[in-house]
Amino acid sequence: MRRTVTGLRAWLLQRATAVYMLVFLIFFLLHFILDRPRSYAAWHGWMSAPGVSIAACVFFAALLLHAWVGVRDVFMDYVRPAALRVCALALLFLGLSATAAWVLRIFLVRSG
Repeated sequence: MRRTVTGLRAWLLQRATAVYMLVFLIFFLLHFILDRPRSYAAWHGWMSAPGVSIAACVFFAALLLHAWVGVRDVFMDYVRPAALRVCALALLFLGLSATAAWVLRIFLVRSG
C-alpha cells in the first residue's frame, strides 16, 4: 500500500511540474512576442520584477523536481544492482543540487 501512495505522489508531482513549466513557457514566449526587451537593461528590469523573478525561480524548482522524479524512476526501473542504483541516484542528487545552487546564485546575486 505504501508503495502505491508513493507512486501516485510521484506521478502527480511529475504532472503538476509539467503543467507549471508549460504555463510559464507560454507566458515567457508571449512576453517576447508582444513586448520584446530591446536591451540588457530592459531584460534585467523585467527579470528583476518580483513576480517574474519568483515565477522563474519556481520554474527552475519545478524543472529540477521534474528531472529528479523522471530520472529516479528510470534508474529504479532499469538499474538492477542495488549498489549501482544508489551510486547513480547519489550522482543525480549531487548534479541536481549543484544545478540548483547555480540557479540560486544567478537569481540572488544582482549585478548592476
